[in-house]
Amino acid sequence: MRLLECESKGILAKKGIPVPSGVLVSRNDFKRLELPIPAILKAQIPIGGRQKAGGVVDVRDKKEMETKLEQMLSSRVRGYRVHEVLVEEKLMDISEEFYLGITYDTVAKLPVAIFSREGGVDIEELARKNPESVKKRHFSIRTGLQEFMAREMISSMGITGKSLLGLSNIFSLLSELFLENDATVAEINPLAQTIGGKRVALDCHLEIDDDALFRNRSIADKAKDSRRIGGKRKQSDFEKKAVEIDSMDQRGVAGRLIEFDGNLGLIIGGGGASLTAFDAVLRHGGRPANYCEIGGNPSVLKTKELTKLILSKPGVEKIAVIMNIVSNTRVDLMARGVIKGIMEAGRVPSETLAVFRIPGAWEEEGFKILSKYGVDYCDRTVSIDEAARRAVEKLTS
Repeated sequence: MRLLECESKGILAKKGIPVPSGVLVSRNDFKRLELPIPAILKAQIPIGGRQKAGGVVDVRDKKEMETKLEQMLSSRVRGYRVHEVLVEEKLMDISEEFYLGITYDTVAKLPVAIFSREGGVDIEELARKNPESVKKRHFSIRTGLQEFMAREMISSMGITGKSLLGLSNIFSLLSELFLENDATVAEINPLAQTIGGKRVALDCHLEIDDDALFRNRSIADKAKDSRRIGGKRKQSDFEKKAVEIDSMDQRGVAGRLIEFDGNLGLIIGGGGASLTAFDAVLRHGGRPANYCEIGGNPSVLKTKELTKLILSKPGVEKIAVIMNIVSNTRVDLMARGVIKGIMEAGRVPSETLAVFRIPGAWEEEGFKILSKYGVDYCDRTVSIDEAARRAVEKLTS
């Protein structure tokens, strides 16, 4: 879930990171509010690149303020209808701008802090053109980015004195915010420093892990607000039903699903194997009807209902069940759920199940169940790629 700038700044301010004073306005109230002059108007949409698209503008007087607000609140910016605008005071005495960001390094499997003295620019482009201008440091989720770590990073870029202390304190607070809110991205760009030594987060970007929203009720409530502008992609009814299935009980995961226009239903998972299996199906010429994640030993009921849901999608001819070698998921329970779901959907298991590849815990019992219904299964000697190839072959043969 990507938060709007005004939402992100509320979280930063609560954490003690300075942000500009501002007012959030809509079409109905901006003419009667006391607004700062000069100011910066910022369209509140869940996407970057606003300035180039006319979603961030400076205004110098009241007349220009009203004109620009009227235009912005009746326009679209990068495909989004603008319903609210953040009107912020314009800092006039900025001496330097910095970039502070935290995200996850999926290779190192650790959070990584990123710092640059060149704030206000695209950090990926800057790192590509001038890698020496960007400093990175990994840190533990248990300790966060402690101030001494931030000081070491920042001082290596030639920053000293009060600037070093102030920046390292804000960076440490940003890491706490990142971990406390289960964020996947926490970015301040730019962090401005005034001639007088004041540091202010002029713009920020927070993305929260959807799977952790239940731990943060205030953010979860924002996600449910029908008036809130969210991302462009909305869940289909098919996907919403999968979420309901996943919520049936707390055991395992069976229902994180994204819909596609294909004819092969997928029940896939196992420590990243879902992406591997999905890509393998595409590589062999298959047309997935969905992307799915399943694991953590879901109940027979959840697996059955998920199977029925996937088979209910028009155009789905067969399903493929492909997982990595499992230790925390029982193969026999998965086999029972899939077979039962196929039969309750009015299908024949041997004709509907293109491939079943889940080796691991209780696999002998699971394979006996599949054999009883005439279903071919794959053990651990068959790779995920080969299982995907077989599933596509059965659809086309």
